[in-house]
Amino acid sequence: MNAAVVITRENGDRYFHLERLTADAPVEAFRCTVPEYAAYLREEALRAQTDHVAVTWLLREKAGGEITAYMSLVADGVKLSNAEKELHKLHYPFKTIPALKIAKLAAAETFRQKYRSLGTYMIFQAGTLARNSVNPYCAARFLTVDADIEHDAGVLAFYQKNGFVPNIEVSGKRRKTISMRLDLYR
Repeated sequence: MNAAVVITRENGDRYFHLERLTADAPVEAFRCTVPEYAAYLREEALRAQTDHVAVTWLLREKAGGEITAYMSLVADGVKLSNAEKELHKLHYPFKTIPALKIAKLAAAETFRQKYRSLGTYMIFQAGTLARNSVNPYCAARFLTVDADIEHDAGVLAFYQKNGFVPNIEVSGKRRKTISMRLDLYR
């Protein structure tokens, strides 16, 4: 068996292209380890996009056109404690800082043997989209996520490996997710 290809920001464009979800995208074939994430892509993502609630991006393999991963992005704000703001050298009187949130992120089961680091590559793509969205009308300092520890105990370590840190201001309760952030400009 061939070794899995490790996907990086340097080689990802060789294997994949990122495109916005459309009505004719082949979402029915998408399967992942969390069935409700696959169901979201098939049943809710297009409606959320049409209603301007979320934008879903598909990572499609250039060779066969299949969807290898997807992410849905939404506008967000992250509440930071004074210590957290100091960590990022943000000297503002308000607690909430603008962000772009990864609302959903999933890789197709069928491609996990062929490619490695698809999730990390999707985070890189989300950061690129967030930095490119800054314009005269809006800004985003952070990429945020609610790490779904209910469905994957290792997801916290995955996001930490990718530079995310837990948000202290919204933690402390027993939850199914852990709010995390990545500073896009550090």
